[in-house]
Amino acid sequence: MQKMTRKPIPALVILFVLTICTTGIRGQTVSPRTDREFLIELRTRIIEMDKRFEQIDKRFEQVDKRFEQIDKRFAELREDMNKRFEQVDKRFEQFMSFVWILAAIFGAMTAATIGFALWDRKTMIRPFETKVSELDKRIKDNRDNYDQMIAALKEYAGKDKKFATIIRQYNLF
Repeated sequence: MQKMTRKPIPALVILFVLTICTTGIRGQTVSPRTDREFLIELRTRIIEMDKRFEQIDKRFEQVDKRFEQIDKRFAELREDMNKRFEQVDKRFEQFMSFVWILAAIFGAMTAATIGFALWDRKTMIRPFETKVSELDKRIKDNRDNYDQMIAALKEYAGKDKKFATIIRQYNLF
């Protein structure tokens, strides 16, 4: 804030008042005693005006001091607010890093769970796969034996009519 400086103007006021007074007095003839009383009264009024201007100057100085105090207080408040914003920013950064840590932990747990599930499925299915492949092999072997047995039975049924009727009864052919 700019400081208000006032230049003393009582000299200008005195000159102005004297100019007005002298122009009004020129046309009249006044006794020397009245002039003297008039000048004394004028001087006292000018002194009173000077005192009033001094009081106004003091009030301006007080206002200036008060503005300086207000400016100082605003500067302190501004610094306090800046510190508070820095604290809030710091807390926000801490919170965001905490959120990132939680997200990383959750991601790791999810990946570990999916990995465990896949590994468990493979290890659980592997014994069944081996049993199924063994059963497929045995079925294939039995199929070959079955085909051979059916061929033998057909051949024997062709030679024995009684056996052929029994086989037909049970719908084996």
